[in-house]
Amino acid sequence: MNITPWLFRNLRKHRGLFRPVRRLLSRSATLDYWYRSYVEKLRYKDVVEVHDLPPIFHYWAGKYLLPKFRDFGFCEPESFFVKHLQEVALNAHKEEVRFASIGSGNCDAEIRIALSLRHLGVDRFTIHCIDLNPAMLKRGKALAEQNGLDKHIFTEKADFNHWRPQHDYDAVIANQSLHHVVNLEGLFDAVKEALTPAGLFLISDMIGRNGHQRWPEALALVEAFWSELPQSHRRNRLTGEQEDVFINRDCSAEGFEGIRSQDILPLLIERFSFDFFLGFSNVIFPFIDRCFGPNFDENNEWDRAFIDRVQERDEDEILSGRIKPTQMLAVVNKREQGKEIYFKNMNPAFCVRAPDFVPTSLTSA
Repeated sequence: MNITPWLFRNLRKHRGLFRPVRRLLSRSATLDYWYRSYVEKLRYKDVVEVHDLPPIFHYWAGKYLLPKFRDFGFCEPESFFVKHLQEVALNAHKEEVRFASIGSGNCDAEIRIALSLRHLGVDRFTIHCIDLNPAMLKRGKALAEQNGLDKHIFTEKADFNHWRPQHDYDAVIANQSLHHVVNLEGLFDAVKEALTPAGLFLISDMIGRNGHQRWPEALALVEAFWSELPQSHRRNRLTGEQEDVFINRDCSAEGFEGIRSQDILPLLIERFSFDFFLGFSNVIFPFIDRCFGPNFDENNEWDRAFIDRVQERDEDEILSGRIKPTQMLAVVNKREQGKEIYFKNMNPAFCVRAPDFVPTSLTSA
């Protein structure tokens, strides 16, 4: 009998009962890290669809993200990885290229990427999938064998907070994994050391406030739009709770979710040069994510109009610099200069939200 789903549901549902234990463990850095690691592994042990998102997200992404992506030669994050890995392979002038994926989970994205590369005629490559969770890596290895990719996909159990690369890599992928990392400095230094001179670090990740909270200037807008929602749209589908008032929840309170997300971009700027950077979305995300997105019907006229209006305001505020994007795609290298391809005026430095920033008042939707 597998008690993991029951245990995790009750850990989340009755978190107040665990707070005394949590406070005791947090007094020791070692015990705090052990507790967070345990919760992280527990959370994802039986999760097969890690990146599963509701239909309203795909409505939004298709209407607003896809045109931006196409301008840069790809149509979604996985094809972003495929595009750049193919370029690395073609330009490497070597018999075989070696890639690594940090925080690969079930390796499902890496397997789709590998199949796409083979379809494009790139066959001499390996992808080393690195993750903390042995259950997910086991599923990934089995899935790779089912797809005939056992010569391309290799798994490695490692905590990337302490990862020391055993090989050099022509490219390293981080697909929605960096926001789980405590020791970003150590990981970025390890990646930089592992990259070949022409190697690339390819990233799709979340760069908003720690714990995926909203900074005050964005929170004011979320709350204003929240007040327009019917009651049926305020039910948190993950917790089952009715949230009549938007809760600016700190998701890093348990585990590593968003533990240092606000530090990702500044640390990348310090250590790497940018070939490409695309920052996007902030206020829109609470309405299209796994928690509340399922409450919206992409076929309902009011729901679509509401999402369109939130997106329009979100985009205007981000382009003005009054709020900052919480998502990014980036290609960085360890050379002194990058190609510096950006969307409009939104270079990496423009998209950093300093913790001591004093916002202007943004209260109306």
